[in-house]
Amino acid sequence: MKLMKGVIVAMTTPFAEDGGVDLGAMRENTKWLVEKGIPCLYPCGTTGEMLLMDAGERKQVAETVVKAADGKTDVFVQCGAMTTRETLDLVAHARSIGADGVGVVTPAYFGLSEDEMLEHYRAVSRAAGEDFPIYLYNIPQCASNDLTLSLCEKITRDCPNVLGIKYSFNNADRISDYLSLRDFSFSVLVGLERHYLPYLSIGCQGVVTGCANAFPEVFLALDEAFRRGDLAEALRLQRIVEKLTQLISGPQSNARVKAAQRYRGQNSGHMRRPLLDISAAEEAAFLPQLAQFLPGNW
Repeated sequence: MKLMKGVIVAMTTPFAEDGGVDLGAMRENTKWLVEKGIPCLYPCGTTGEMLLMDAGERKQVAETVVKAADGKTDVFVQCGAMTTRETLDLVAHARSIGADGVGVVTPAYFGLSEDEMLEHYRAVSRAAGEDFPIYLYNIPQCASNDLTLSLCEKITRDCPNVLGIKYSFNNADRISDYLSLRDFSFSVLVGLERHYLPYLSIGCQGVVTGCANAFPEVFLALDEAFRRGDLAEALRLQRIVEKLTQLISGPQSNARVKAAQRYRGQNSGHMRRPLLDISAAEEAAFLPQLAQFLPGNW
């Protein structure tokens, strides 16, 4: 089964002015990332505003990305939803359209017991089929539910097609714990871009990044430098990634990613309400700062 490795782009979803999903823009943005050499695309995640879309829209986005990628890069579709029923439906759809695998964020808002979470992922694993890759997705600060080490030990015991986890919280000890699963064969992906190089160095296999929607080149260069053993160059590029993520992170970070995409000539569309685009004044102040991250300027 395939693993997610290297630079994985958490894709934005472009919404038209009337609030609909702009599938044409989604198609073109996918092709742009494929041409840049991104090894894996991850639509319908947090950066993609997944919980602001209904199941039909999420399926349309997934189909568009898989078709536009055309087998030239892997596509793992984030299928986590508020209910087990909808999650299973989205996972089945992802498999039916030829996705390479799925990510599944925990259900949100309602605090779930360990038994409830375990049964949820058991159901996902059974429905996906034993040969279809699944990644857990843990973002406890948003979802209110945490995939603890003890819970993940049970999931990996019962769900052989759960191959790894995307972790989007600043806890180095938890990263190390996850890496120890399955006798250190569990695939762990960094969800916080500014920690990419440090976590690569202890065994993480990749980064899931929203910033790379607009600036894939610096992430790809960092990853390549690390894997060829040029740690000095990897550290230099890590400093640039840190500056980029600090500039984009914070409130309205997804809106700033979309503004950065427009800066690179993409049709990133609008945010979906209740989320808002950054104001014209904010964008005018923000965009000139992006020049330093263009290829050739670092």
